[in-house]
Amino acid sequence: MVVHSALSEYLSISFSEDKEIAYLEFYQRDEGFACSVEELGAFLQRNKVLYGIQWDIVQRFAEHPGEYLSGKVPIAMGKAPANGTDGQVQLSVSMDDKDRRPLEMEDGKVDYKELIRLSNVRKGQLIATLIPPVPGQPGMAVTGDPIPCKAGKAARFKIGKNVLVSDDESSMYAAIDGLISYTDKGKINVFPVYEVNGDVDYNTGNIDFVGTVVIRGNVLSGFTVKSEGDIRVIGGVEGAELTARGSIEISGGIIGYNKGLVSAGANVKVSFIQDGNVTAGEDIIVSQSIMHSNIRAGRSVLCNGAKGLIVGGTVQAGEKVVARTIGNTMSTATAIEVGVLPELRNEINDLRRQLRLLLENADKTKKALYLLNQLALNDSLPPDKLAMRIKLNATQQSQQREEVHIKERVLEIERMLEDTDKARVEVVKTIYGGSKIVIGRYTKFVKDTAERMTFYYSQGDINMTPNV
Repeated sequence: MVVHSALSEYLSISFSEDKEIAYLEFYQRDEGFACSVEELGAFLQRNKVLYGIQWDIVQRFAEHPGEYLSGKVPIAMGKAPANGTDGQVQLSVSMDDKDRRPLEMEDGKVDYKELIRLSNVRKGQLIATLIPPVPGQPGMAVTGDPIPCKAGKAARFKIGKNVLVSDDESSMYAAIDGLISYTDKGKINVFPVYEVNGDVDYNTGNIDFVGTVVIRGNVLSGFTVKSEGDIRVIGGVEGAELTARGSIEISGGIIGYNKGLVSAGANVKVSFIQDGNVTAGEDIIVSQSIMHSNIRAGRSVLCNGAKGLIVGGTVQAGEKVVARTIGNTMSTATAIEVGVLPELRNEINDLRRQLRLLLENADKTKKALYLLNQLALNDSLPPDKLAMRIKLNATQQSQQREEVHIKERVLEIERMLEDTDKARVEVVKTIYGGSKIVIGRYTKFVKDTAERMTFYYSQGDINMTPNV
């Protein structure tokens, strides 16, 4: 065996293009070649292989050089650079369309109406943050030279409408209540209005929005639209549920099928109402007709347009009802109630029903206690009857307390019903027999047709006077 001190006569070093790998190979073969690990290590260093030397391979090469007579072997491995990660804008509210899938109930059933998952936000709510870039790590060539890495790019907010950015530009907040939306070139906006370009149906699902909702179509039966602003429907409403903290305006009419509800904190404006349930904190304004519906307005119901018909059902208003025509020639029962908030009038009716039921139950309790007390006088009351007697005594005391409470509340509402100075029912043209006028706690049944009359309360009765 011949030991070669001048290894460069037999061996050569080559590098990959990025110098992350160094290769060792024979360029002159000699089966009697031999060298030590130390000599081979020194040879590598003289050839600028300074980092990542694979010493296990160096040792194997020195011990069994014959195995490496053909081909080249990686003798050193560098470290690849780790490029930086770009910064990101991370939304705090999901805007993924994948969220728009039917809602699965606890019992496994699927509600296909619950599709809309609007990205609602409140004024001052955090809507996005900046994730800073990761700088990256440089690599190392087998020559010991660093391999540069690409740094991550910083992200920036693309600012749209109604958003605010913190002083350090790391956070974005909503300037108003509304809906997060992307616009051109990825700008983030908060819009106060949500628009549906078509019907509210199984394609859109139910809607619950913090701002104003505009529907350029119809709201179909069984669907729900909720808004903390206003609702505008450029179409009609079927037996759906519309609830707005503000006002509701419906270009077409309401055909309620005696289900659903249209409820506004302020006003409701609509062309006609048929078989509907409508409530408003202030006014309900109907341009054509109200037929067989339950109407409740905190202030006024105005149905005095060219047709202006109210027939069937019950119309309640805190102050006044104005209609062109009330009832019809067939004497359809039509109730007009004014002079108190509809909530109070309905509450007193509920209280009276509760009181009747309570008195019936109290009578049963009294009779049962009488029998048990008679048995107790004869010392013939078994333990189970004794327990029942104690329980019935407690029930009787509870019933008496509840009776006092209900009667006090009824009296309080009755006093409010007396305050009917502003209460009016104005008939612009005709009121037919079969109609009922209620002002405060007083009722008047209209037997004969009357023209152009105003009904009001005065001195313990409902009076009527011709319109001027």
